[in-house]
Amino acid sequence: DDEHSLSTSPNEETCWEQAVYPAHDLADYRIKRGDHVMMEVSCQDCYLRIQNISVFGPECELDTGKNFTKNKDLLTLGSEAELCSALANLQTSKPDSVEQTCVLESTEIALLNNSVYHEGFKMAMKKVLSSLTPEKLCQAMDTQCQNEMSCGSEESNSQEIVPEPFYVLDVSEGFSILPIIAGTLGQVKPYSSVEKDQHRITLDLISEANHFPKETLEFWLRHVEDESSVLQRPKSDKLWSIIILDVIEPSGLIQQEIMEKAAISRCLLQSGGKIFPQYVLMFGLLVESQTLVEENAVQGTERTLGLNIAPFINQFQVPIRVFLDLSSLPCIPLSKPVELLRLDLMTPYLNTSNREVKVHICKSGQVTAIPFWYHMYLDDEIRLDTSGEASHWKQAAVVLENPIQVEMGEELVLSVQHHKSSVSITVK
Repeated sequence: DDEHSLSTSPNEETCWEQAVYPAHDLADYRIKRGDHVMMEVSCQDCYLRIQNISVFGPECELDTGKNFTKNKDLLTLGSEAELCSALANLQTSKPDSVEQTCVLESTEIALLNNSVYHEGFKMAMKKVLSSLTPEKLCQAMDTQCQNEMSCGSEESNSQEIVPEPFYVLDVSEGFSILPIIAGTLGQVKPYSSVEKDQHRITLDLISEANHFPKETLEFWLRHVEDESSVLQRPKSDKLWSIIILDVIEPSGLIQQEIMEKAAISRCLLQSGGKIFPQYVLMFGLLVESQTLVEENAVQGTERTLGLNIAPFINQFQVPIRVFLDLSSLPCIPLSKPVELLRLDLMTPYLNTSNREVKVHICKSGQVTAIPFWYHMYLDDEIRLDTSGEASHWKQAAVVLENPIQVEMGEELVLSVQHHKSSVSITVK
């Protein structure tokens, strides 16, 4: 009412997050102190629209009562699809041209902007393909020798020998341009496992825009009977040179059935072929974070005005929090990062599915949570850090049911288990 209000501002202690509305197609995105920004804000049919953004210098007078609506049709649109289409048309530079639309998740956009990720995969693929090239040349020379022996003529010498391509399969979840990157590395036949038609169309358009022969890229799901049999030979007499698996979800958790997929993939690799990543190390540290405690369980009866809710609701709490941004999480580190687990996709006997880890306490406090992240090794030299600034991955954390008081210099023992793609961490 007029006296009581709730604010969702980031400056307030609130359970709400905030939203961002992107500003598209401004002639100049730069603004200076003293400038004024004029925009039209409307909310018709519960859809927020911010459009017709203009920047004025401090000397210009603004007519705030002016109506900037140019497209009156927006106000009469019915369905969400029509609205989205109309909004897309507002940002089209050539209204008469036919435009292809591809809607990507924010995590997929973040992945596309991750240059460290793409550069790492490109370098790792190039190293594997270079190591396999001599083998291909030997096969080609053997074929040429057989031709010369059977024909005995100069004609066979003049014949151009086309070596077999390297077969690369990308089994990433969601949208991925790794098959296109693989296709730029020479005699490579890349296969993408994207499921959505709009993703396939977009990959074709990207290939075309970058003068990449469209017929080179194949969509693997068109060649297999169903999605469950995606891991099989490229041809009856061929094997894969590289198989790319999605090991870590954008949320910070390990993908389901990843070790089973790795076991099948190892059987489908040619001699010298590799799975990417080859192995993954999981790291974690002990923290004190009141934010995680309060977001994970109801705290007593004071917060709920004396109603005894906590004992019943807290039975349904999930011990692992996902989609965390560790760099901005309000917390106090109580230890240094330690290695918790090793998942080896190429050499399974090096896996550590059960282990106990001693953690040295560097600062006194209350251990309330154990955030964790991963280092993905494409090979022994090329590593992707899922907690890095450029990472499109988020982190996750195990929140303890009961905080543990610790003093500097003490040690805690963590019991870490990995079973059926699920990780559990308990304090002993």
